[in-house]
Amino acid sequence: MPYSSSLTDKEWELIEPLVPQKKKTRPPCWTKRQILDGVFYQLKNGCNWGDLPKDLPPYSTVFWHYKQWRADGVLEQIMTRLHSQVRQHVKKNKNGRGY
Repeated sequence: MPYSSSLTDKEWELIEPLVPQKKKTRPPCWTKRQILDGVFYQLKNGCNWGDLPKDLPPYSTVFWHYKQWRADGVLEQIMTRLHSQVRQHVKKNKNGRGY
């Protein structure tokens, strides 16, 4: 069940190249998209990490990736990419009303 904070396919397409892919030592239990959905859920709702819904990856997995991606600047790159896309969309759809 998707949440309002869940990535759409189009959003995932934009940011997937920004998410680092680590060397695989074993098959992952969770996709990077599912982990990001957990991060975005927590950031949007402001809940404790341990209160993530049970259909998202475990909070320890989500929080570990959040710390790594924040330290590596990945989350900042994602925000910059999405912000740029919003600005382009607004600029493209200006209709003379002064937005």
